[in-house]
Amino acid sequence: MKELTQNVFKWTKETFDKLGMTDMVLGISGGVDSSVVAAIGVAALGKEHVHGILLPCGIQKDISASYKLVDHLGIDYDVQDIETLVKESLALVPGADKAYDAKTNVPARMRFVQIMVNAQTHGWLMANTCNRAEDVIGYCTIGGDNMGSFAPINMLTKGEVIEIGEDLGLPAELVHKTPIDGLQPLTDEEKLGFTYHEVDELIRKGVHGPYYDKIINMYNKNKFKLEMVRINHFDPKRPDFFLEHFGI
Repeated sequence: MKELTQNVFKWTKETFDKLGMTDMVLGISGGVDSSVVAAIGVAALGKEHVHGILLPCGIQKDISASYKLVDHLGIDYDVQDIETLVKESLALVPGADKAYDAKTNVPARMRFVQIMVNAQTHGWLMANTCNRAEDVIGYCTIGGDNMGSFAPINMLTKGEVIEIGEDLGLPAELVHKTPIDGLQPLTDEEKLGFTYHEVDELIRKGVHGPYYDKIINMYNKNKFKLEMVRINHFDPKRPDFFLEHFGI
């Protein structure tokens, strides 16, 4: 097991020990982030202590990846369709179904609510599955996917998350799955207009790529989202352009 994987494994176990908790729960999207966090949980706590919630909003075309992950890890899981909850939430506010931000973000927030219902019903700790590349550009939803009680990959780049997934032996089609939230047709990078690799290179090496100005603008606009959850600041510290230059 590589040093990076060992550090994340150690931090996760120590976090649960300090809190006196034994079990974790997370939303399983089938993407690399939730797949790796689930695998970290299995390595640190044992598969019997990791619980996955599959949260389609009606038809989710790539949900087969979620089933592949829970089968591969052998973890307990449940499927809870949030489509009705989303429609009812939007219906309570006149015009919400035509407001882009509301319509786009309600499903992510409803996923958080549903995972927390499971967590508090059973006494589990909810995992945040965001990574550093997503967070510095604000590609996360307040009250949605940026929530949770612990965040094992929050300070890791997308490439480092992939590295851990490979180290833990996850299936290649999950580790290298094109990032997409499953709630709309565009991939993450199509929606953003630049690659996670460029963000990773800026974070770790300070490389000013072709979309540097756009990335910095997104960071400045969204940095208020960053200090809302227990984050894995494990040692040894890794280079981080945004911590060094902006303090967050």
